[in-house]
Amino acid sequence: MSIALIVHGGAGDIQPGRHDLSLAGSRAAVLAGWEILKNGGSALDAAERAVVALEDNPNFNAGTGSTLNANGEAELDAGMMDGATLDVGAIAGVKQIKNPILLARLVLKSSHVLLMGQGAEQFAQEEGMALCRPEELVTEAQRERWRNGYQPGDGVGVAAGGDAAEKHGTVGAVAIDSAGHIAAATSTGGMANKHPGRIGDTPLVGCGFYAEDGLGGVSSTGYGEYFIRLLLARRACEFLAHGMSAQAAAAAAIRLLGERLGGEGGLILVDRQGQVGFAHNTPHMSFGYLTSGMDAPLVGIE
Repeated sequence: MSIALIVHGGAGDIQPGRHDLSLAGSRAAVLAGWEILKNGGSALDAAERAVVALEDNPNFNAGTGSTLNANGEAELDAGMMDGATLDVGAIAGVKQIKNPILLARLVLKSSHVLLMGQGAEQFAQEEGMALCRPEELVTEAQRERWRNGYQPGDGVGVAAGGDAAEKHGTVGAVAIDSAGHIAAATSTGGMANKHPGRIGDTPLVGCGFYAEDGLGGVSSTGYGEYFIRLLLARRACEFLAHGMSAQAAAAAAIRLLGERLGGEGGLILVDRQGQVGFAHNTPHMSFGYLTSGMDAPLVGIE
């Protein structure tokens, strides 16, 4: 069985000065997850490892370095799915979790599916996960952007009906392992200057992520409200079920996003054969992938 791993570092207007950092971060995340896959590890472990690498990199809008909400706080969401069991774990609106994807994994192992805010942080402590101080998640660069008022390209979000601003946020990974099991994971700080308590598609199964063995896996990035309305991650997998290739399914899903709702964003996808696909209708999306037969990761911003 072919193995494969694909990651994304967000879709939006990625400023030229951030390209090299984004490419390096994507490459490091792919290699981190690939180390698990090539040694016979699980897709779930590989996707988790790749997303942790992106959360720990302050150049991405997830974990440390996340954008701040209107109150100047980092408020984080994450979700993941095991395609073998259809188990899901997700958390939303946490402020004291260094690696939200690790807490999502703990939720996946439990009887819960989605926990939010203080309840999610209480669950983390019950499971032995230490909380961090909220300020540990905030970089000086993000604090300065917040003080000065976020600009296009910083991940700014607006309420429905407002003027559309450029967005860049969310990280994710999708993997298939040597046993044919598929997993997907996403993590985000959300839109910059978002209303406190706003939750996008990232922690919602079928919207920001989806995985099912024998079908495929997806991780989404973009204006979450539109992804939620369309259940876009699940729809992309349905396109696979109808016989589309990985690339064609990704493109069809993003085309639907634009044509049906005028939404913006991107997604990455792995099918049951280990083929990868990605698509976006934003100015840029950063990505990286490695599949059986490749000598090194392919990373890019396009």
